[in-house]
Amino acid sequence: MSSATTSAAASLARAVYGAARAFALFGVLVLCALALMSLISIVGRALIPLGLKPVPGDFELVEMGTALAVFSFLPWCHLRRGHAVVDLFWGTFPPALKRALQLFADLLMLIVWALLVWRMGVGALEYRAKGELTFILQMPIWWGYALSMVPAALGVAVALWRVLESAALVPAQEGAGGGAAHH
Repeated sequence: MSSATTSAAASLARAVYGAARAFALFGVLVLCALALMSLISIVGRALIPLGLKPVPGDFELVEMGTALAVFSFLPWCHLRRGHAVVDLFWGTFPPALKRALQLFADLLMLIVWALLVWRMGVGALEYRAKGELTFILQMPIWWGYALSMVPAALGVAVALWRVLESAALVPAQEGAGGGAAHH
């Protein structure tokens, strides 16, 4: 690889890893906000005799927020090879087979991410066309799909980057994390 190509790959790696890390941190903030809202709602529900109330639509907000948080975590998890693996025989495989299996697994993840984003897009458009709303807050259901599609689209980019790393087309990041590929 030329120095310009290496520099471009390093810049792209920083962008991909930085975006995935930022979304994971955003997911933490979303979960913390949901936990606080749930606590307030539970206390409000328990103290109804004292005039307090639960947060209206708390279940709807937890549902949409949890999906957003999970989709925000997954790209970082995939970059760090943090998914659960069954590596009972992994150590006995020759290095070439390990690389081929890792590339195959990364290609499968790319396909899964692409299918997921496509179907989420279809679902969001269908819910938008129907005008379906949540029961209590009367929020359009497609909002949850649309919000979660942003980190899911990042998941496609991350999966593609992982394929490039596994195929040795770009250098793997230092400390890219556990998983079977690093045993």
